[in-house]
Amino acid sequence: MDSLISVRSDIAAALTAGEPVVALESTVIAHGLPRPHNLETALQMEAAVREAGAIPATIAVLNGRLVVGLTKDQITFIAEAKDVAKASSSDLSALLVSRRPGATTVAGTVFIAARAGIEIVATGGIGGAHRGSENTFDISADLTELARTPVAVVCSGAKVILDLPKTLEILETLGVPVVGYSTNEFPAFYSRESGLPLQHRIDTPDEAARLMCVQRDLRQLGHATNSGMLIVNPAPGDKALPRAEIESFIASAMEAADKASIRGKAVTPFLLTELSCNSGGKTLQTNIALLVANARLAAQIAVAYGARKTDYQ
Repeated sequence: MDSLISVRSDIAAALTAGEPVVALESTVIAHGLPRPHNLETALQMEAAVREAGAIPATIAVLNGRLVVGLTKDQITFIAEAKDVAKASSSDLSALLVSRRPGATTVAGTVFIAARAGIEIVATGGIGGAHRGSENTFDISADLTELARTPVAVVCSGAKVILDLPKTLEILETLGVPVVGYSTNEFPAFYSRESGLPLQHRIDTPDEAARLMCVQRDLRQLGHATNSGMLIVNPAPGDKALPRAEIESFIASAMEAADKASIRGKAVTPFLLTELSCNSGGKTLQTNIALLVANARLAAQIAVAYGARKTDYQ
């Protein structure tokens, strides 16, 4: 594996010492946010992780290697380069062979983070079942990767352009726990509410750390699947948008995507750009705020988990 994965030296040392590390995905840098907000947000997320007492490890595919812990120059390259692939877990082998740069999705990031020994990832929203997926079968690999990889992902639910009820049903079927952080509802990304109730709730980083400990030990007992878990954190209240307003923007964006025959991996970035334009930039500001808030919460949980790692063993 040494020839395939490169872990930055300070991150490798921290993992060996049992210090808290948070993995961050890079698709949001290359494909999720416009310039210059993409680079600024990536650096803000890393700063938020450090301020909370953990080490950030932004992940990407560069020069034929899985890179865990991008340098500032590497983050800048991902933000500015034009030919950066969107790297899900199914794309990694081809990108390693071609040596084409790849920005990792949640699925790609979770896969690589777990192999490096990182147990918590922060992102904005996961992928899921697209609207109309009963006909198109367009369902994100994020869900299946979460079902087979024991990593906790802190996010603001699934991207609101998706079919949220179907996404939750699939997560339940796959055995992935979904736990609300100070919420009883599944967040709808830009909106704090979706109308979809959650069965489980936590309210502190320490409660999240205890949950991770128990989930880990249940796996060791063979009582649970090898799944990760979702810790869903609603967008900050001062930046969250009303659900009805967002739905009207989504309808317009999906109509534009259909007219332009946008398909596959191009759908999500296209729709997010359309939403930003239709909302006068409000969705962009919400997206940035929730990304930074999730990075901070993931770091707080990582610190608490590091202090509790021996619990329940």
